[in-house]
Amino acid sequence: MGVVPFPIPSKATQVGFERLELNRILDLYGRMVAAGHWRDYAIDLGKDAAVFAAFRRAAERPEFRIEKRPSLRNKQGMWALIGEGGAVMKRGHGLGPVLAPVERRFMKLVED
Repeated sequence: MGVVPFPIPSKATQVGFERLELNRILDLYGRMVAAGHWRDYAIDLGKDAAVFAAFRRAAERPEFRIEKRPSLRNKQGMWALIGEGGAVMKRGHGLGPVLAPVERRFMKLVED
């Protein structure tokens, strides 16, 4: 009886967030919850993209979606911030600049 090697998938079957990326996103989410602006979130880990959606209330469309699409890494950037209406608000190669519009909005919430 011979040794059968464990099959190694040639391509990832699911896109996910790395620990530092998720920490950054959840830190922003926690600050928005503390400010009373967001109340719920959802994470969708699919074959083509990983999506973090933040909701003002649980029974509505997400206010923001943060998408990671590795297939766009060499094009316009794998990160995208998508608004409630589905429009791409910011796209880029790094998570920080893509989250900047939400963080600026958070600063305005705190100042009020």
